[in-house]
Amino acid sequence: MKPMKIALVLALVWGIGAYGQAQKNQAALTVIRAGMLIDGQSEAARKNQLIFVRGERIEKVADESASIPAGATVIDLSNATVLPGLIDSHTHLFLWGEDPAKGGYDANILKAGIALRAARATYAAKRALEQGFTTLRDLETEGAGYGDIEIKQAIEEGTIPGPRIFGATRGISSTGGYNLEGYAPELVLPKGVQIIDGPVEARKAAREQLDHGADWIKVYMTHRSWMDKQGRLASQPTLTVEELRAIVDEAHGWGKKVACHAYNGEGLQRALDGGCDSIEHGLEITDTQITQMARQGTWYCPTIGVYYGDWAPAGTPDGERDRARASVHEATFRKALKANLKIVFGTDMGGIPWQEPIADEFGWMVKFGMSPMGAIQAATSRPAELLDEKGALGAVREGAYADMIAVSGDPLKNIEELKKVKFVMKGGAVFKDELHAAPCRGEAK
Repeated sequence: MKPMKIALVLALVWGIGAYGQAQKNQAALTVIRAGMLIDGQSEAARKNQLIFVRGERIEKVADESASIPAGATVIDLSNATVLPGLIDSHTHLFLWGEDPAKGGYDANILKAGIALRAARATYAAKRALEQGFTTLRDLETEGAGYGDIEIKQAIEEGTIPGPRIFGATRGISSTGGYNLEGYAPELVLPKGVQIIDGPVEARKAAREQLDHGADWIKVYMTHRSWMDKQGRLASQPTLTVEELRAIVDEAHGWGKKVACHAYNGEGLQRALDGGCDSIEHGLEITDTQITQMARQGTWYCPTIGVYYGDWAPAGTPDGERDRARASVHEATFRKALKANLKIVFGTDMGGIPWQEPIADEFGWMVKFGMSPMGAIQAATSRPAELLDEKGALGAVREGAYADMIAVSGDPLKNIEELKKVKFVMKGGAVFKDELHAAPCRGEAK
C-alpha cells in the first residue's frame, strides 16, 4: 500500500475512534441532589451532595457548591437519603416459598413446570429491584438447571427488568445429601442439586457448571439437622474434604469462588478445611472455627431471619430443633461480629416467599448487635468485595455503576427505613420513583 493510502487509512481509523470517544464523552449528564448521602464505604453520612452520572457510571461526587453544567438533567432528592443499590448475597430466584400446607419444598419441583418457574423467577427479579436490591448472588436454582444464568441474560439484554445477577446454577451435593427424599426407592426422582460422589465427579460437575456460565459454585456441606441425645444441634455432613477441594481447585482455576451451605459440626469443619470462600447460614460456629475463618479470610453470610419463622410446634422434635437453630445462630452471629469476620447481608429469599420484604434481614442484624451503618455496608461495599466488584458496585463514588436508591427517612436512626425504598436507579436509568423527583434541566451555576 502506498504511503498516502496508509496515511488515509490511519486517519480514518483514528477519526472513527475519536468519534466513538467523543460520543461516549457526550453521553447525557444527570445530576442527583442528595439531601443526605450514605456512600456505602464511609463511616459517616454526608449532607447536601451532588452525584454526577454520565451513562451507566458515576462521574464524580461533590458538595452542593459544585457547578452543574447547563443542560444537565437534575433529579432532586434533597429531602431524601441516597444510598448505593443494595446487594442480597443469598437468594433463590427459582424457589417459591416452602409452605408445608402447599406441599413444602417438593411442590417447587414436582408441581411447577419450568415455564411457570421461569415466570415466577421473572417476578422475583422485578420484585427485588423495586425494593432497591440492584444486585443478587443467586445461590442455585433448586432443580431448574441453568435458569438463573438465563434470567441474567434476559435482564442484561433488556427483555425483563431485574438486578445484576451472579448465579450459581445447579448446586452440588452428594448421594443422600439433598431433596427430593422419602419416596418409594424404586422411583427415580429429580434432585434439587447436581449429585456427585468422589473427587472426579466433583471436579467434573464444577467444570460443567462453570462451562455453562456459573459465576459461583454452590456446595452443600451439611444436609438435615436434628437434636442429638445430648440435646445439642447436630447436622449431617455431606461432601468429603477431598471432594470439596477438587471443586474449589477447579473453581479457583477459572477465577471463580465457592459458597458452602454449612450448619455446624463436621460438615462446617470440612467446608473450612476444603478452602470454601463463604460459609452460608453457619448456625453454630465454634470459637476455633471462627479463628480459622478469620485467618483464611472466609466470608460469612448468616441469613438470620429465615430461621425465625415457620417453627414446628413446641415440644415436638422438629420444634425443638427449630428453636435450637435460632438460639445458637444468634450466639454465633454475635461472636462473629465481635471477631470482626467479613459478614455480608443475605436472606435466603425463595425459601422465604418473594412476597415478603427482603429488607427484614436488616432488623435482625441490628437486633443482634450490628450497627445500622455496619448492616448497610454488609449489603453494599462488603458484598461488592465478595463479588470481586469492589469500587464498581455497592458504593456511590467516582467510577462506580450508577446503582442508587433513596428513602425518605434516615436509616442510621431507623434501619426499618430500608423497607420503604422510594427511588431506584440501576446503571443510570431510573426504575422507580415514588418521591416525585421529576427530572428537570439544570442551569450552570
